[in-house]
Amino acid sequence: PDTFSPLTSDLSEDDELRRVLQSLACGKARVIKKKPPGRDVEDSDEFEFNKEFRHKLCKIKINQVQMKETDDENRSTTEKVFQDRHFQIDAAIVRIMKTRKTLTHASLIAALYDYLKFPIKTNDLKKRIESLIERDYMERSNTDKNTYHYVA
Repeated sequence: PDTFSPLTSDLSEDDELRRVLQSLACGKARVIKKKPPGRDVEDSDEFEFNKEFRHKLCKIKINQVQMKETDDENRSTTEKVFQDRHFQIDAAIVRIMKTRKTLTHASLIAALYDYLKFPIKTNDLKKRIESLIERDYMERSNTDKNTYHYVA
């Protein structure tokens, strides 16, 4: 039998481990035995696999302890998601501009927020608009720098 303390030395999520052990030892299906018996999991409790456990109708779902994502991983994931969304943003801008031909910056941004189903920052939209201007999909108005024209 293992006590609670050696199990926690390998894991940083103490509360999560307590919940999983409690569900396995104190729930309807007692997959592991807990000594002393009781509802709460203490540091001194001992756990042992219940070899006598048999149940034809009961499915056991054991939760996996989730590792925390580091800041670097979080940043790289966010960048990858944004790169994947470049094409969706570009396509949305071109579709909107193609149907309306001429739009002000504020109108285009508002239309994009309505059109796109994921959250996005205004600065990211500005970058994508600039990218499309550089690639000659649209252009700024000669008279008003806040207005865009679709280039067919």
